[in-house]
Order: sequence, then C-alpha cells, then structure tokens
Amino acid sequence: MSAYKKVGKRTTVPKQRVKVPHVSPSGRRIAASVSVSVSVGSIPTSVSRQALLGKNSDKRFRQLVYDLLTVSSRMTVVREHLGKRLKISAPQYSLLMAVVQLEGEKGVGNSALAKLLHVSTAFVATETGKLEQLGLVVKRADLDDGRAVRLSLTRHAREAIVRNGDEIRAINDTFFGALDANAFASLSVIMKALVQSSEIAMVQISSSAALELCVAAE
Repeated sequence: MSAYKKVGKRTTVPKQRVKVPHVSPSGRRIAASVSVSVSVGSIPTSVSRQALLGKNSDKRFRQLVYDLLTVSSRMTVVREHLGKRLKISAPQYSLLMAVVQLEGEKGVGNSALAKLLHVSTAFVATETGKLEQLGLVVKRADLDDGRAVRLSLTRHAREAIVRNGDEIRAINDTFFGALDANAFASLSVIMKALVQSSEIAMVQISSSAALELCVAAE
C-alpha cells in the first residue's frame, strides 16, 4: 500500500520526524535532541529562527549569505590590489593599516593588533616580522613590559601610504558608496554583533569536530 495520499488532484508527501542534535550557545553538544518535522524529499530550511525566516522560507536568508560572500570576496580583491601597491600581501596590508590606526606615540603591541583584526597573536608576530624585514615597521621593546614589543610605522611606510592615499580613499568611497550616515552606523553595529555570534558558531564547529574524533576513537 502506497505511503502517499491523494487529496483531490494533489499528492501529499508524508512527514517524518528527524532528530537534530542540539548544541548550546557555548558550543557544547547536549544529549537531548530536537525533533523537526520535514517532508520526505523536501530540503529543510537553512535556519530555524523565525527572525530569519520570511513566510516560513529561508530564501531571503540565503540571499543575504550569498551577498555577504560576494562582498567578502570583493573586499579581498581590494586588499590584494592595495597591498600590491606597497608590494605586500592583503593580510599584511590589513596589519599595516591597523598599525596606522593604533600606534599612537608609543607604538602598538601584538595583542592589540590581534584583537582588532580578530586573528591570533602568533599570526601578527609572523607577519609583522615580514613587514619589519621589508622596512615598513619597526619593533621596539615595550618600556612597561620588557618581554613585549611595540610596533610603529617607518618613514618609508608612511610615505608609501600617503603616496597611495588618493586611490585608497577613492576605492573605499566607491565600495561603501551605498551607505549614508545612518546606514553606516547601523551596519557597524550589525557587523560587530555578527562577529560575536559567528565566533560562537566557530566554537560549535570545533566542538562538533572534536566529538567526531572521540566517536571515531571509540
């Protein structure tokens, strides 16, 4: 006997209960699972939060993801282009501009740069070492902590950034040209929140991978 039912001229597909492992916001997997009702042959939505669903569809959410990926990819192209002007890589360009932002009169430490760019201090130490070899930054001992170093731009780096300043401003003005003051302020708040929530997602992924390794070892 067929599991499908006919309703008028339409054939309905029976629903099945699928158990989805539940992960806490801290990334810990909880023993209890959540049952989700999906139709056989259908694809479940990418999100379950009602705030992200429009009329029970994730179409708008998916478009947002695609748009974010496109913007991210294009921003990488911009960084690579501007980095080439200084004969450095895109990540090194980001580091150099971060030093510009934070150095002040005493220079800036690796930890502050890592926090601003959301990268590890090991990465900062490695890449700023390369920038030092290129004569773009100088490292000095931290007067308050002999074990730490502080970084500042060299005269050569400042001249290079000033020389390319018109192009840097022109590209950024065009890239973010769709934003007025209010939209810029709102986007800044939203992106800060997404950085925080995406960090939790990274913890979830790491926890899931670790759990898979434990299960495989049993």
